[in-house]
Amino acid sequence: MGVYLNNTSAYGLFRRDYASAYFVDKTSILAELVLLVEMEENEIEESGPNQGKGQKYVAITRPRRFGKTVMANMIVSYFGKGVDSSRLFRNLKVSEYDWYEEHLNRHNVIRIVFNEMPKNCKSYDQYIARYEKGLITDLRKAYPDAEIENEDAVWDALTKVYEYCNGEKFIFVLDEWDYIYHQDFVTDEDKKAFTRFLSNLLKDKAYVEMAYMTGILPIAKYSSGSELNMFFEYSMATRVKYSEYFGFTDEEVDVLYQKYLKEKGEPKVTREGLELWYDGYQTAGGKKLYNPRSVVGALSDDQLGSYWTSAGPYDEIFYYIGANTDAVKNDVALMVADNPVPAKVQEYAATSMELKTRDEIFSAMVVYGFLNYDNGYVSIPNKELMDKFAEVVQREPSLGNVYKLTKESGRMLAATKAGDTKTMTELLEYAHNTHSPLQTYSDEAELASIIRWVYLKALDSYRIEREDKAGVGYVDFIFYPFVKSDDAIIIELKVNHTADEAIRQIRDRRYALRFEGKFGENPEYTGRILAVGIAYRKDDANKRHECKVEVLRERLQ
Repeated sequence: MGVYLNNTSAYGLFRRDYASAYFVDKTSILAELVLLVEMEENEIEESGPNQGKGQKYVAITRPRRFGKTVMANMIVSYFGKGVDSSRLFRNLKVSEYDWYEEHLNRHNVIRIVFNEMPKNCKSYDQYIARYEKGLITDLRKAYPDAEIENEDAVWDALTKVYEYCNGEKFIFVLDEWDYIYHQDFVTDEDKKAFTRFLSNLLKDKAYVEMAYMTGILPIAKYSSGSELNMFFEYSMATRVKYSEYFGFTDEEVDVLYQKYLKEKGEPKVTREGLELWYDGYQTAGGKKLYNPRSVVGALSDDQLGSYWTSAGPYDEIFYYIGANTDAVKNDVALMVADNPVPAKVQEYAATSMELKTRDEIFSAMVVYGFLNYDNGYVSIPNKELMDKFAEVVQREPSLGNVYKLTKESGRMLAATKAGDTKTMTELLEYAHNTHSPLQTYSDEAELASIIRWVYLKALDSYRIEREDKAGVGYVDFIFYPFVKSDDAIIIELKVNHTADEAIRQIRDRRYALRFEGKFGENPEYTGRILAVGIAYRKDDANKRHECKVEVLRERLQ
């Protein structure tokens, strides 16, 4: 047993996660990893030329708080000899496999968490010496016959163990591999030295049974040559394999929500709320994923809110919006208006403080989890991130007209509730006539984009659905209030028609049924129901707008 070799810390951490109320069993990933270990054990050449070559090197890159460390601790706990972990794993999915007992606690595992710093660390030499010294100490204690010297390089010590101790091999689990690249005291030469360290430790070494490595940024960004090209890298945006193991699927959130309902006498979080706030990521294979940290936070606290965007240096990514306003402001405007924009996402380009072009900025945002990437388009995935974007555009004057529009959005909502159609019309015409990328849209799509902007402040108190099923048709916008006694708002848009016709459509198609109780039951929403008709004539050179607000139902007592 040691600090890094066959340690007990990973098991202690995994046991804590396992005992939590909202633990999700992801142990099926071990079926993928055991296959790689067995391929190594059975001699790769038996499977044919080049088949399986290099696959024992796996690198998983994901945004912060997407379950990478939980997974790493689980992998160490299953394979490692440090602790008998059968009492945990016998209750998990992995126990159903035929090979379960064959590999349980049967392997030497070296676990390194690279975000752990020595005391008063001010240089790369101090940083790396901590790991080198610790590994040498562990190996000397575990293998006294290997004749390891204190001055040996780690890879030399491991080679001695392999040669002198009957071909002993090791599984390496390296968490937060790219942490050091983000530290202020690290120079470019230090970064190259660390890359060489990993290469010397892992590449073409007989003692490597498997290497599993996690991080945020892609390996290619820091390994321009061949140092780490033995790794197969798996990201959320571009690789399908391993996708379902990081983040929560719809089915997993359903199970967690049922647990939550059983525990809470008067639950305050709805299943729809979890989807609105934390869903919206999509894997390369098209599977939807929820942010795991946020889902667990909301269910544990019995409250929807921002749990992920407050857990890291997220203002850094928004620095690039302000510093590169001309490159991104039009696209940010479209995304906040709920329109995906095309982008060439190149994950290797996503390195801190070096972003210059539009595609580099969006690549970084995808890697950090701020944007979703799907089929050549980037978009804001959910309310948690939309709120953050809205916050940024409201505090960033360099965004010009976009900034001005957001400042007016509070007035638009207040005017709507007050039935002040004069103010509503003025704000709409201002938005429509202001030089904006939204003018590239035509017909009702253009008007719908502008609606999202002028009602941006409404995101604080409403769930806004576009083209939602209601009554006997689809309404352009429905504003569902978070406080059920607040005003509910139904908006119908018309081009080359009148606002009266929009209101008539809301009535005739019975869109307000969305807020009425079923079969005479008491309705969930008790506030007023407002019908809002918005129209303008496309052929009008002045693009004059017309607004009308009608109360469909007064507040219930």
